[in-house]
Amino acid sequence: MIVTPADRTLSVQEYYFSRKLKEIDSLNRDRLSRGEDPIINLGIGAPDGMPPTQAIDTLIKETVKSGVHAYQSYIGTPELREAFSKWYERYYGVHLDPNGEIQPLVGSKEGILLISLAFVNKGDKVLVPDPGYPTYTSASRMVEAEILTYDLREENGWYPDFDALERMDLDGVKIMWVNYPHMPTGASASKELYQRLVDFALRHRILLVNDNPYSFILNDNPLSIFSAQGAKECCLELNSLSKAHNMSGWRIGMVGGDASLVGEVLKVKSQMDSGMFRPMQMAAVAALSQGPEWFEALNAEYRTRREMAGSIFDAIGATYDHSSSGLFLWGRVDGKGEDVSDRFLYNAGVFITPGFIFGRNGENYVRISLCAKPQVLQCALEKIEKVL
Repeated sequence: MIVTPADRTLSVQEYYFSRKLKEIDSLNRDRLSRGEDPIINLGIGAPDGMPPTQAIDTLIKETVKSGVHAYQSYIGTPELREAFSKWYERYYGVHLDPNGEIQPLVGSKEGILLISLAFVNKGDKVLVPDPGYPTYTSASRMVEAEILTYDLREENGWYPDFDALERMDLDGVKIMWVNYPHMPTGASASKELYQRLVDFALRHRILLVNDNPYSFILNDNPLSIFSAQGAKECCLELNSLSKAHNMSGWRIGMVGGDASLVGEVLKVKSQMDSGMFRPMQMAAVAALSQGPEWFEALNAEYRTRREMAGSIFDAIGATYDHSSSGLFLWGRVDGKGEDVSDRFLYNAGVFITPGFIFGRNGENYVRISLCAKPQVLQCALEKIEKVL
């Protein structure tokens, strides 16, 4: 290597799923040479359904117009910001001003790093859930924060232990990451939980960031952190079209909150890119206009898949919440989840995610993605049963 990488890269490694997909590709080449079926990947939550027809039609129509292929506004089109605002009003009962309180993003994952860059100095503390989305930790490490993990445990419904939080040394904490419906466990939020989180953040002067992309999946009561009193004083919320509209590859998301907070995120973002392709923004407007029937059809399919994923857990003896929300089913196994995952990957040709990648509290768990068609889940069950 001609130069030494930045010190910040020493604190992180290539994302687990990036590394695992390379291994699966290698295993598949060997399996193909032996005439075997490829590995069934039940790992990543990448929706396999089609986006709303109106979104695709709008993208096609808008792309052939002249003048749409130039740089776009850093703050997104007025139409997209207004569509996000109406979406929040319609489904969350929350008002976000499209002129300052909404910033479109290239997927909400981008927002995790942008928020970290905007608010965290070297040595500042960040509260990260365990188990939780690994990007909260990696983004915090890259901005050289001190990471404080707070425990989420099954016996507490995967909610924070507020008494334990109050006993922590919170001096210097800048950000607390929360995520409900929770990934990976599927626990849903309640208004009471959000109010306690907001009260905690206000009392300790912490920026509370709610990562909310799963709120429509197997969840009849979508909630926003901004439904809690005082939330705009201390909160940002990330959201996206990836999960709820089958548009993960489009990379369309947003961050919402008080204009002063959103403006700080824009300061960083505007140094990084030059706005989203306008036809995609207009297609997102069409997607956000979907009525309840879109989500009803989406969730009817996911309910079927959740039941079939449960059959896999029943077969391997895992215990799980039959009514969990989100794109995954999370199950407790006898022993280490990594051992269970490896057993079925190498012997059955089925990959299910080991829970340890989400934190210490996930070591005895595994996760199945519901982003696989029922016949694929059935095939995975049969392969696992042969090994058992």
